[in-house]
Amino acid sequence: MKQIKILYAAGLLAALAVPHAPLYATVTITSMTSSVASPQPLGTQVKWTVKATDTNPNALTFQFNVAAGSNPYQLARDFNIGTTSGGTHTAQPFNWVSIQGEGVYSIQVIAKDFVSGETATKTASFTLTSLVTGGVPVVGTTPNPIVALFSRPSCAAGSSSRAAFYTGSATPTYTGWVACNPPVSVNTYIAGMLPSTTYSMYSQTKTSAGRITSGSTLTFTTGPLPTTLPGNNFFPFFTVNTPATDTSNPMLLWSFTKIVVPVATNLNGQINWYYSNPNSATLLTRPVPGGTMLTIQNGESWDSTNTIQQLLREIDFAGNIIHETNTGSVSNQLVALGATDAVPCGQITQPAQVGDACLNDFHHDAIRLPNGYTAFLAHVEKLYPPGTQGHAGTSPVDVLSEMAIVLNGNWQVVWYYDAFEQLNINRTAPLGETCTAGTSDCPGNLFLAGTANDWTHANTLDYVASTTNPDSGDFIISMRDQDQLIKVNYDNGAGSCAPPNACIKWYMGPPDDTTISPSSFTYVNVSNDSWPWFSHQHDATYANGGANVFGNLPLLTIFDNGNTRCSPPPLGLGPNNCYSRGIALEVDETALTVKPTILQPLGVYTTALGGAEILSNNNYYFQSGVPDSEAIELEPTTGVLGTQIMNVGASSYSYRGWQMLSLYSPPEL
Repeated sequence: MKQIKILYAAGLLAALAVPHAPLYATVTITSMTSSVASPQPLGTQVKWTVKATDTNPNALTFQFNVAAGSNPYQLARDFNIGTTSGGTHTAQPFNWVSIQGEGVYSIQVIAKDFVSGETATKTASFTLTSLVTGGVPVVGTTPNPIVALFSRPSCAAGSSSRAAFYTGSATPTYTGWVACNPPVSVNTYIAGMLPSTTYSMYSQTKTSAGRITSGSTLTFTTGPLPTTLPGNNFFPFFTVNTPATDTSNPMLLWSFTKIVVPVATNLNGQINWYYSNPNSATLLTRPVPGGTMLTIQNGESWDSTNTIQQLLREIDFAGNIIHETNTGSVSNQLVALGATDAVPCGQITQPAQVGDACLNDFHHDAIRLPNGYTAFLAHVEKLYPPGTQGHAGTSPVDVLSEMAIVLNGNWQVVWYYDAFEQLNINRTAPLGETCTAGTSDCPGNLFLAGTANDWTHANTLDYVASTTNPDSGDFIISMRDQDQLIKVNYDNGAGSCAPPNACIKWYMGPPDDTTISPSSFTYVNVSNDSWPWFSHQHDATYANGGANVFGNLPLLTIFDNGNTRCSPPPLGLGPNNCYSRGIALEVDETALTVKPTILQPLGVYTTALGGAEILSNNNYYFQSGVPDSEAIELEPTTGVLGTQIMNVGASSYSYRGWQMLSLYSPPEL
């Protein structure tokens, strides 16, 4: 059975899976139409509708790619299912928006039958025209009332351009520099503006010699926030608990989930950006330099058994989808690379048997690497023999864990780490968590009675960018339910993860009473804390890409939820220790020691979620998660303690958050 699944995923001949498939199966794209006629101005949404037929009785999948002028095609949406009626297959609508520049674009669709391997391809040309006329810049609206589209004339080759915007006499906010591409105009989404407010904006051009000149100033008045949002989405309320005494990082970005939409606010809790998808809950995982964000969203995915967290999407500030892939496409690419634990869950024959494993959904984290690649986490589920992880009885044991997966610049899988191949299955989660299908952070369908051992519960994937760090080019993964961090041998794509246990370079976390994957590090307890280590941590990331901080050692910032510390003895210290902390640890890989620079109780106990980072002013930012969220800035004071100099509370839980200069200046990897 497993061999047939792998052959199916690889898309070999239909005769292997369909007894009476035609000898010469044919896929035909019968129509490809756009919602508006070409040409259209830049920023126009164009909805493409594609229909196809297949002489095989199999579902068709559709991939969309876009090329500007003579440039190569770039993937916009990877293969995914559509609908079928009366022998006609219709792709999910492809909504395309571009502000890349005026000119002729080629839209390509590929229809593929992954059983027979047959494909068909069709292309259409579409022209986008400039918003700039007579060499005069222009600013216009977008579907988001507090996001504008600022267009200005072309600038000289070798130069770069950015936009500045401000209200009243405030200091301008600057977008990132982009290379000039004459004779094409330069177009930028302006985000981070308050509603119903008039802003001034102008462009700046920087020559190759570094000379900066400013263009003429325009004004733009934002619209009001909508009083209702489609899809039962809504905005949270904010309360300033401690007014900020340092405004050098005036932007807060909140990753609210479910029906509370992701937003950005200023330090007064006023909303100045939001994203709302009426068709999906959105998990905002990371802001990306250049004006986009990585998100995990709900939706249809082929060969999946549910619609929850099936899509990985990169969106721009106006909410347009730039890139999209899904669990079905990722699963099939992983299987082609030899991953035996990643077949689509829809291909598991029920009832599942011991040894069966599948990729369920995307979860918790997705990041952009410096080379333009994208890395993310996905849930994998596997059925183990009775007795695994100490379970009594004769029933198989359902275990949930994860893969870390890397996509190249065209969103195709090039590398993966499989926790089932690398970790010791006999090291149980200290608190023995399980997850129930459809509950928070648990896939919508599971193998056995809707419950699985939530064995690792990875929640952060961090890439170490600094070449001065011994971890450079590798990943740090935070495993919440194991109270551990691990260093994974990515080595910028050259790292081997061939089993057994070849991929993990070290473990970090509190000591335990076993010899199974113990901590590689000793904690230098400078404050004589009764429980100095983190537990059930979130957002464990190297500050500044892992570069030395304060002239000393690399610094890991961590939100310490504290669940295990709060548990009864002998495992924990009991309910008097139910509080969460902000932690920063100096990491010495030579001496294998960690030492805190901050170990600060935050005045809350948040059992899940949380964020942590060091700011450009060398203060610390921590965000609590549940039941409500608080954004906290700490100024170090004495020893490993700090003083709250900003606290903004929100009326809902936020998975993660960031404090930064602007949406155009996200924290460095």
